[in-house]
Amino acid sequence: MGKKGSNTLMAFLAGAAAGAILGVLYAPDKGSVTREKLAAKLGDYKDKLEKYLSDLTTPPEADSNLTSEAKAQSQKVVTEAKGKAQRLLDDVDELLEQIRNRNS
Repeated sequence: MGKKGSNTLMAFLAGAAAGAILGVLYAPDKGSVTREKLAAKLGDYKDKLEKYLSDLTTPPEADSNLTSEAKAQSQKVVTEAKGKAQRLLDDVDELLEQIRNRNS
């Protein structure tokens, strides 16, 4: 996956999460119900991010046709994407914790 594809996927996931959060927050439900829905949506996005991160950590089959420079560049892109995905996961965990504490 190229750097552009990685950035596009991360932007899509972040946008989808933001849209779901805003949609739930403006829904005409009680606060506790809204927080439960929000926690469920965030949990879904967390699962997707974890799968994406897992896919990134699974090395692709070796391709002997790639040059060492191409391999180094692809590893750099994968490392950057993993870092971004991990930061998103950390943010989701923090939001979920805040929501759960608020419902308690």
